[in-house]
Amino acid sequence: MQTTAIVTGGTKGIGFGIAHAVLSGGGRVMITGRDTSGVAEAVGRLTAGLDDPSRVAGLASDVRDRQSVEAVVRETVERFGGFNVLVNNAGVGMFADVREMTDDDWSRVIDTNLTGVFYCCRAALPHLKRAGSSWIINIASLAGRNFLPKGAAYCASKAGLVAFSESLMLDVRADGVRVSVIMPGSVDTDFGAPSAPGADNSWKLAPDDIGEVVMDLLRQPSRSLPSKIEIRPARTR
Repeated sequence: MQTTAIVTGGTKGIGFGIAHAVLSGGGRVMITGRDTSGVAEAVGRLTAGLDDPSRVAGLASDVRDRQSVEAVVRETVERFGGFNVLVNNAGVGMFADVREMTDDDWSRVIDTNLTGVFYCCRAALPHLKRAGSSWIINIASLAGRNFLPKGAAYCASKAGLVAFSESLMLDVRADGVRVSVIMPGSVDTDFGAPSAPGADNSWKLAPDDIGEVVMDLLRQPSRSLPSKIEIRPARTR
């Protein structure tokens, strides 16, 4: 079965690496991002040199908006006839002392990193069940169990995402939908704050490394379900 995936937050970083891996494996992908121009630029990069540019589509969407999420699912089904993989990658980070955090700061992180995943999963599940053998892959973080100073909102959102994923896995495994959560350590992206000019990030994971983990999951035999994967750099600084 050809992989047809929705990848939220697919315009850069880990999401882009996952979308690229799906396409390199012969699949089709719908990416989302909050900015229309960013989505268009990412689609252009993904289609460059591709045998069939129609295998890539993109849509501006904010996962905090339930109606926006449902529109992405509808558009994917209309364009590709269905899909069998949902990768929930869209996420934000906000790192501050709780005493300095505003209501909006807290809500932006929790609503994007956790509630947005709920919206996406709920909208996608009827289609994933119809697909027969399908996957939900949630991108969490090692910060979901290795907690950070000034990371209360982010760590809470990722710990909640791990719990959500593990519980959802138990709910839907009998329906032919496998659920995995990937917990990366340090990845060389601009997430959080850009690296200082000239910084050596060669020790960090690359976004393509996470894409390879996703493809490894999709290649698992139907009897196998690796439900929680931790991946960290092989060495420290």
